[in-house]
Amino acid sequence: MTTEVHRDVADLSYEQARDELVRVVTALESGGASLEESLALWERGNALADRCEEWLQGAKARLDAARSTAGSGDAERPAEA
Repeated sequence: MTTEVHRDVADLSYEQARDELVRVVTALESGGASLEESLALWERGNALADRCEEWLQGAKARLDAARSTAGSGDAERPAEA
């Protein structure tokens, strides 16, 4: 089941994963689930949190690359008088 959970989560956008993670946390906090259901929710939430982290790390890498490119472009331009 864990592999299926991760495969499904891998296709989610950041917003989809974040919104579902909020629903999972709310369900866990309500305390109405059985132990088995709670474990399944926790596994799903963990996979969703990992997916959000992947998206955020990817966005950070893109920003870092853009800053690096912009910074190196400034160094090559002559200074304006």
